Amino acid sequence: MDLRGKKITVGELLDNPRSKAVFQRRFGKFMKHPMVGAARSLTLAQLQEMAAVYIPQKTIQETLKELEQL
Repeated sequence: MDLRGKKITVGELLDNPRSKAVFQRRFGKFMKHPMVGAARSLTLAQLQEMAAVYIPQKTIQETLKELEQL
C-alpha cells in the first residue's frame, strides 16, 4: 500500500478493509476508543508520533511495514 510518505490519513486507512484489519489485529483494544473517530483527519505520521507515547516503537515499525506490504 502506498502510504504516501506517511501523509495518508487515518480515515483513509480505516476506510480500506485490508489496512483496517491490520489495525484491528494489532490494536483491537484501542479501536473502540472514542478518539479513533477524532483521529480520522490525522496523517499517519501524526498518529505515529502520538502513538509512540503508548505503543512500543518496535510495534509501530512492524505495523508500518505490514501496511506497506498490502
